[in-house]
Amino acid sequence: MVHSGGQKPESFREEIPPPRQNRLLAALPDEEFERLLPHLEPVPLELGRPLYESGSHQGYVYFPTDSIVSLLYVMEDGASAEIAIAGNEGLVGIALFMGGESTPSRAVVQSAGHGYRLRAGALLAEFRQGGELQHLLLRYTQALITQMAQTAVCNRHHSVEQQLCRWLLLSLDRLPTSELTMTQELIANMLGVRREGVTEAAGHLQVQGLIHYSRGRITVLDRPKLEARVCECYAVVKREYDRLLPKITAA
Repeated sequence: MVHSGGQKPESFREEIPPPRQNRLLAALPDEEFERLLPHLEPVPLELGRPLYESGSHQGYVYFPTDSIVSLLYVMEDGASAEIAIAGNEGLVGIALFMGGESTPSRAVVQSAGHGYRLRAGALLAEFRQGGELQHLLLRYTQALITQMAQTAVCNRHHSVEQQLCRWLLLSLDRLPTSELTMTQELIANMLGVRREGVTEAAGHLQVQGLIHYSRGRITVLDRPKLEARVCECYAVVKREYDRLLPKITAA
């Protein structure tokens, strides 16, 4: 399959995960997957890369495999806050098949990795056949709406430390490792809080042995304790994703 748009790093060509490392693609019946396969274009998703901007036309949907994309709402003064994340459990660009073609949110790569993009026309052609892809995408959209709603509740009612725990756990669920590359400033921007609040919360978690933070890298050392510390919002979101989306190990 040919890459478009510039020379790709050697490591990308050697290490790109297969499409079915994405749970939605993995859940498709073979017949539907084979129809999509010629149209799936592998793309590197570099940290900070915008996949679409607020109000812009979306020509592709993206299926992350080992990366995470943040959906952000950006205010007129440039301030932003994360409303949801998408990783190997789903896709980026639901406005295409929901009929809107654009959205007021912005999509930016939060954790670098890889993914596959699919042109709008190819997606819509398969979606309109009413097969398993349509059912999967609608269930995924319901799960994503739950995440957005719970994020709003969490940001309003829970402490920065609880929000940070939720954010870490949701990110870990979408990555193959227990390490994230993310500065405290970026986390503060994602959560829509002051950097000092994130610094204090991360410091508490590190002192208690739950995480290790150094030079923009966060390693989770004790996930069970992190889950015990997090607010109810993480479990609400995880249960809904587990209920609506199949658990499939990609080949």
